[in-house]
Amino acid sequence: MKHRNDEPPNNPAGQSLELKVGSSIKQRRLDKYLHGRFSNFSRSLLQKHIDSGAVKVNGKAVKSSFKLSPGDEIELTLPELPSKEILPEDIPLNIIYEDDDLIVLNKQPGMIVHPARGNTHGTLVNALTFYSDELSSGLGEFRPGIVHRLDKNTTGVMVIAKNDDAQWKIAKQFQERRTKKTYLAIVHGVPELNADRINVPLGVHPKVREKYAVRPENGKEAITFYEVLEEFRGYSLLKLSPRTGRTHQIRVHLAYIKHPIVADDMYGGKLVYPWQLRDAKLTVEEPIINRVALHASTLEFKHPTTEKTMQFEAPLPEDMQNLLVLLRKYRKT
Repeated sequence: MKHRNDEPPNNPAGQSLELKVGSSIKQRRLDKYLHGRFSNFSRSLLQKHIDSGAVKVNGKAVKSSFKLSPGDEIELTLPELPSKEILPEDIPLNIIYEDDDLIVLNKQPGMIVHPARGNTHGTLVNALTFYSDELSSGLGEFRPGIVHRLDKNTTGVMVIAKNDDAQWKIAKQFQERRTKKTYLAIVHGVPELNADRINVPLGVHPKVREKYAVRPENGKEAITFYEVLEEFRGYSLLKLSPRTGRTHQIRVHLAYIKHPIVADDMYGGKLVYPWQLRDAKLTVEEPIINRVALHASTLEFKHPTTEKTMQFEAPLPEDMQNLLVLLRKYRKT
């Protein structure tokens, strides 16, 4: 049964719909138009649906970038919305500290922080909902307990809120830049200066949606301090202190100064093999580390109830330790 109306039905998923573009709509992208009409559906979900051929304009399948004109007729059947249920999963967590207000943990590599479309299982939130019945409302839907995030392949210290009072008090410290964070990274090359400040604005990459880039014209302020802790031939161990919290900030900043993080293929980092460090001939070997060599080492903030300053440290993970051992053995300057 087709539904033809200016107002979409309350639950349009699975229903055949016909829409007529109004006279005020000129050169609006199809995906943006449908997202405006059906805000429960993410724009990315609608884009995939359109590009699969499930949406027709004036009887023809079009791309999500198709520009609409007044009077265009749209035929579509919307997909089912993803389930809003978070499935608790028995995934081991490395808990550093816990009390009535918060959990501090050492996030493992390869773990996405919260469920998203296409990644609904195996996330930190799935593990947390299994571990504890007490979690704050977090950063929104699918994100109970989450105050801040680390990239999928970044390890290290994270704080989780167990109630909403703790949530907003800790989140406010992050927003006002009153928390102190340090990271350790193994990068290609050795910076010319032993310590410096990187201060270049960042924004979404102009061509690749998943990436971020230096955007002097319209980016947001991003500041990272670095210090060289150890030098090797062709590599170095850096301590990093971000003063802002932009997505991929450290990774983009280090790529900007021509010292990308080892194994960060998104921003120019390369895999490193044992034969390379030995200066030997090419041999079939596994890379020493398979993920971005970045670790959130320490986190300092005030406790939301006691207001006592607390600092937590997560030890360097085994894969980064193994890389350092080989660098010290074969590439010590």
